[in-house]
Amino acid sequence: MDKVSDQKSAFSYLYPQIVPNDHIMLAVGDGHEIYVEECGNPEGIPVVVLHGGPGGGCSPYMRRFFNPQLYRIILFDQRGCGRSKPFASVEANTTWHLVRDIEAIRTHFGIERWMVFGGSWGATLALAYAQSHPDRAIHLILRGVFLATQDELDWFYGGGAGRFWPELWANFVDAVPDSERNDLISAYHRRLFSGNRAEEIKFARAWSVWESALAAIGSNGVTGDPPADYTRAFARLENHYFKNNAFFECDGQLLQGATALAEVSGTIVQGRFDMICPPMSAFKLQKVWPRAKLHMISQAGHALSEPGITRALVQVMDGLARPLR
Repeated sequence: MDKVSDQKSAFSYLYPQIVPNDHIMLAVGDGHEIYVEECGNPEGIPVVVLHGGPGGGCSPYMRRFFNPQLYRIILFDQRGCGRSKPFASVEANTTWHLVRDIEAIRTHFGIERWMVFGGSWGATLALAYAQSHPDRAIHLILRGVFLATQDELDWFYGGGAGRFWPELWANFVDAVPDSERNDLISAYHRRLFSGNRAEEIKFARAWSVWESALAAIGSNGVTGDPPADYTRAFARLENHYFKNNAFFECDGQLLQGATALAEVSGTIVQGRFDMICPPMSAFKLQKVWPRAKLHMISQAGHALSEPGITRALVQVMDGLARPLR
């Protein structure tokens, strides 16, 4: 599963492009409306897809990991991002608001139980949801595990990953004064929420470039220039969550709460050379969650679009569908 031909792109493993059967704006309270879409077979195996970020939004690419003849695919933009409204809002926007939103979506579609598919922050949210509602989760499919621990935040925003990308790390750090560099999440928070739109966009781009440049194993450190509004929303939401330790009550809460998954099975697909979410988190999770299988993918980093990651996830979803057909 972890051997990838250099001649094949990630797209070659995916199912063909599909369009949603339906999409809605679902009012979830607190002034928020979230964009939700349903794809594939309305009578198929239900699976909810949780995007990364926080603040990333779902994309048509995410529909293609599932056989549309077998799966009923539910995707949505989490609060404040994508097509959800109000855009870029951090008000009433916490992990536990999102967990309630997932339940509201399940209820709206009349789904009793479903698979939960998420990567990076989506894996964090999948674990938080399943630990809160284990009776609703058939199986968790997690990619690039992020447990929202202080150790992980220190790795990415405290200089760990910067040891591998010193030139990019210097750009990220040099954007703030020396006196604030001991806590870069807080330093960026002050600027991302300054009320000065030009300053917010400037620092949002710096925040986003640091992350996107390290996502793929084959990265040369050069990134594109995404739209200012998208970048601002992504950076503000992600920083908001990280500044507040993802709104968990204690460090390591998802590992401690793994006992709630005693009756829930799972599959973890992890890139061996993931610079954003190092494999140690996936390894620790599997150790406290015996019903989960860990697939470590060689020659793969963090990105959902890594060929080895893509192939593994499609194979996992195909395999899970067979006994449920």
